Amino acid sequence: MGPIVVQGVLKDGRGFVELVLPDADPQQRRDLEKATQFQYWLYRDGALLYASPPLQMRDLRRATDDGALILTGSP
Repeated sequence: MGPIVVQGVLKDGRGFVELVLPDADPQQRRDLEKATQFQYWLYRDGALLYASPPLQMRDLRRATDDGALILTGSP
């Protein structure tokens, strides 16, 4: 397992969200390849800090350095 990272990215003048997930489960990538939307929630000590709006899946790829899955989405 590794950390989950969420970051905003600007590409060609458009804003995207990248969600980086450790690739811990082989089924995870297969399930995510079928997804057209995703949403995420950020918690700290059990308290909800942020709930994203529904995001359209734009890209799913594997990181070259550690094999993590990178989901890219936009509203």
